[in-house]
Amino acid sequence: MRLPERVIPLYLRAAGRNRVFRSPGGARAHIDRLALRPRPYAPPRRLGSPVTIDVSRRDGWPVYRVRPADARPQGSVVYTHGGGWVNEISAAHWRLVAQIAAEARTTVVVPIYPLVPFGTADAVVTAVVDLVREAGESHGEVRLAGDQIALSAAMVLRDQHSVTLPRTLLISPALDLSWSNPRIPQVQPSDPWLAVPGGRVLSDRWRGELPTGDSRVSPLAGDLAGLGPLTVFSGTHDILNPDAHLLRDRASAAGVEVEFHEGEGLVHVYPLLPTRTGENARAVIAERLTIGSP
Repeated sequence: MRLPERVIPLYLRAAGRNRVFRSPGGARAHIDRLALRPRPYAPPRRLGSPVTIDVSRRDGWPVYRVRPADARPQGSVVYTHGGGWVNEISAAHWRLVAQIAAEARTTVVVPIYPLVPFGTADAVVTAVVDLVREAGESHGEVRLAGDQIALSAAMVLRDQHSVTLPRTLLISPALDLSWSNPRIPQVQPSDPWLAVPGGRVLSDRWRGELPTGDSRVSPLAGDLAGLGPLTVFSGTHDILNPDAHLLRDRASAAGVEVEFHEGEGLVHVYPLLPTRTGENARAVIAERLTIGSP
């Protein structure tokens, strides 16, 4: 079912989706609830695309592999779902993963990594880097997609393993966990989903012992030169949008190819939503993650 764009902000506000982010106390209570009763992460039985799925364990993590059911896959994509560092992968992410596998005819590797309060940026980014290297050995060409964890992993791969990925695709990434961009307060009133007070609590738990300026925490603080091409999706009614602009500008200045998709008047992770613009964005995502695509 496709929904009108105008309905989405109304629904998000009515459902209180920003309750976790409106206050530090709300964020802390959310962490405690999910630590006690984690939400399920398994893929839904019906994904809307013809795929096969298997799962293995790596250092205690479930790692799913999603492949097209009617074609031999070429290459792979490692997908990190985000979720504000605290929420499990959702059905919308799984449907996108299945669409990527089916339409790009590729293997999508989906790690179910530990979340706040048990997971931290250092451990998760390191493990994602290892998964990318293993995927390259097993499947050939590998690309990264998801949130800022994907960009941080791409930077570690460049710096520590001399690997330049052919594409890193980012969906509404949190790029600077200092939350210091002066444009964020200007965007905040129009964002029905995210807010800074709770975001600070979650990101502080996520960084663990790392300083905020470490690129595994805030990739915008790192050197962007030498990265492979980036594709970035960001809505203007998302408090993460101002930093997405900085990423576009700084990466371009560093000689990195950047394809920037900005949804005017659209919210956080709009490519995942059941709207016309979400549908169009998902088609672009699958195309960009196809082996041999520009």
